[in-house]
Amino acid sequence: MRKLSIIFLVMLSISIFATVLIAQRGKTVSEHLFIETDLGTIEIRFFEDKAPKHVEAIKRLVNDGFYNGTLFHRVIPGFMIQGGDPNSKLPDRSAHGTGGPGFIIPAEFNEVSHKRGIVSMARSQSINSAGSQFFICVADSTFLDRQYTVWGEVVNGMDTVDKIVAVEKDANDNPLKAVKMNKVYIKSVE
Repeated sequence: MRKLSIIFLVMLSISIFATVLIAQRGKTVSEHLFIETDLGTIEIRFFEDKAPKHVEAIKRLVNDGFYNGTLFHRVIPGFMIQGGDPNSKLPDRSAHGTGGPGFIIPAEFNEVSHKRGIVSMARSQSINSAGSQFFICVADSTFLDRQYTVWGEVVNGMDTVDKIVAVEKDANDNPLKAVKMNKVYIKSVE
């Protein structure tokens, strides 16, 4: 009788352990980017399979605190908001949009279309000139497809993006009142 009890307890333990393993295996954990502003928080899902070099560079910059305190320095209603320039921390507004991290990321054009909520890298005329600046589409902008590297998508916080794009701006599309990335971080989510 005692042997049966022990066997039963062992079988029950194995069954519970197997159930927990199966439940855990069904959950997918991935890292998302979070941008906290005074107007709300934006959560971005990375497209690591579409733009691995860009995602790796962005994660490195985020982990180094590079984006903290930078501004969304360009807002164009019906198009996009742009940020990620370290020069946007400077009081000289004419320098906003001209800076970078000191390295470039080769283009990784992919088939993801520039629809509302898509996050893509800004660049100069050279296709291999992306660094730290990125933009978030507030409207479908498919004319950018395969010309800019898409690396993510907003999964929460498009209401915040809409608030940012609606702020009053100057003739260079730079917000008159700073829209700062107070804290930018990466967090694992299910």
